[in-house]
Amino acid sequence: MTSGFSLSRGARAQAEGVAFSVWAPRAARAAVCFPSPSATRTMPLRAEGEGIFAGVAEEATAGSDYAFRLDDGEPLPDPVSRFQPSGVHGPSRVVDPNRFPWTDEHWRGVARPDLVFYELHVGTFTEKGTFDAAIDHLAALRDLGITALELMPVAQFPGSRNWGYDGVFPYAPQNTYGGPEALRRLVDAAHARGLAVLLDVVYNHLGPEGNVLGRYGPYFTDRYRTPWGDALNFDGPGSDEVRRYFVENALHWIAEYHLDGLRLDAVHAICDASPRPFLQQLAMAVHGLGERLGRAVHAIPESDANDPDLVRSPERGGAGLDAVWCDDFHHAVHAGLTGERSGYYVDFGGAEAIAKALRDRFVFDGVYSAYRQRHHGAPARDLAGDRFVVCVQNHDQVGNRARGDRLVTLVSAARSRLATAFLLLSPCLPLLFMGEEYGETRPFLYFVDHGDPALRAAVRDGRRREFASFGWQGEVPDPNAPETFEASRLDRGRRGQPRREAVESLHRALLALRRAEPALRPGGALAFADSPGPGTVRLQLQPETGPPLLALFQIGDGQSEVPIPPTRSSWRLRLDTQERRFGGPGTSAPERVTADRPVRIASDAAWVYGAESLDVTGGA
Repeated sequence: MTSGFSLSRGARAQAEGVAFSVWAPRAARAAVCFPSPSATRTMPLRAEGEGIFAGVAEEATAGSDYAFRLDDGEPLPDPVSRFQPSGVHGPSRVVDPNRFPWTDEHWRGVARPDLVFYELHVGTFTEKGTFDAAIDHLAALRDLGITALELMPVAQFPGSRNWGYDGVFPYAPQNTYGGPEALRRLVDAAHARGLAVLLDVVYNHLGPEGNVLGRYGPYFTDRYRTPWGDALNFDGPGSDEVRRYFVENALHWIAEYHLDGLRLDAVHAICDASPRPFLQQLAMAVHGLGERLGRAVHAIPESDANDPDLVRSPERGGAGLDAVWCDDFHHAVHAGLTGERSGYYVDFGGAEAIAKALRDRFVFDGVYSAYRQRHHGAPARDLAGDRFVVCVQNHDQVGNRARGDRLVTLVSAARSRLATAFLLLSPCLPLLFMGEEYGETRPFLYFVDHGDPALRAAVRDGRRREFASFGWQGEVPDPNAPETFEASRLDRGRRGQPRREAVESLHRALLALRRAEPALRPGGALAFADSPGPGTVRLQLQPETGPPLLALFQIGDGQSEVPIPPTRSSWRLRLDTQERRFGGPGTSAPERVTADRPVRIASDAAWVYGAESLDVTGGA
């Protein structure tokens, strides 16, 4: 199936040669050059107006290396490079996206309510750290109940070790991960196993090392700043071409790599005062391409603004995106289970915050935030649960701790099980961070591989300052050190240990429950949640059709009796996180509970009950 999409700029292989196009409005002349061991050949490009230069090199083919030269300056990589085989400082390479032998012609994607995300970092997910090496683990993830991979950014970054948010060639898959063809193999293999693949993309800034976009044109603006450097120019002079550049980047991932969607990094840092916001333009383009391809394609922003308009329709004044990362859920569960109250956790803690996150999506929905010292967010209760992505661990919340601590190393095994239950019984779309499913204890640290000594020092010092507000003590691992990267690699050698098998059994059981129960399919169920006693959360999920579910959670020792919501019959036990198969001491949950008799929940346990009758008379 053809998408009808092709890039406007860059290198496009065709029947006779390669067509080149570059936007360089500040240049009087432009040429494409082809480096070789003997001599570099240069071909002038013709000016086509509005800063665009173009031409066809008949002797070039897919696999040819090239660079652009502006006004007889030094050769520069292509801003739209599809491949940087020698890294950010080397030439670009012509790639023909039509040569790959795809086998997923019948793939139609995964519907939004069925998304269960698994976030992974390609470099540390396997020993080899490549796209191809990840293929060996796809079947196990699908068997667990995962439906969608979410890859941390893979756009070409400097060196071989990086989270990916320092990418400088947004169209080029990282060379040390295997490059374009290897990424296509991973996506094709995932689709063959029933897994969608989404990619984390960064449209709020670019990394500093190897960044050449500013030498071509006004890609950046000094009217705004981001925490990571110059803001991209989405609303100033020349911004039409900049917006086209990033919209086409999104479309190229979907069309040329068959990706099922994009996670949009930190959209709160995208500065855009235009009447038609860039995010709305992007969402319309992505959804339009998905419709032409006949498959589900998702655009999911990360934002700390608690802004429900990101997912509301343009007709309601929204951006029209599909779902939004909801950090409030993570913060509420983490603070509730660990007792941490430093940094942004000062705003959270207690069962009430967890209940509100389950019920209202945002804990801060217009109420006062002590951390921000202002009111924050807006109400979102009108939006279905499948418009929110929640987690108890992700790359940020683990990796932005001073020592990359995973939750399983911070709390007891019982509380770790409780966190899993909060996540996988949530009425929202759940996300697991790689290794979480079996209780990985190795840290996930922040790491880079910059070549500039001054930049390495700046990153090291910046991380220390960033952690000051949390009061974390001790030496912060050096992000530049290879050992920091190696320490973050998953430890698969001990997966067969009984403790890890028990953790995986709980994930498997809860994910199976999500598949089987209409009440746990986000989007079609109403969620009632409250905190009827100290440390207690009561969650009732009522689907449009089918039986409701009741989940009871207790953080710490249960000191109060919890009323049971009424049904015409009774509630029967479906799962207890303290069962021995999950590594617990054994269940103490009653097999059946009724509204006429409150219960006292076991310490640090979650009990799940299903109604024995479809006739329900009230919520929690």
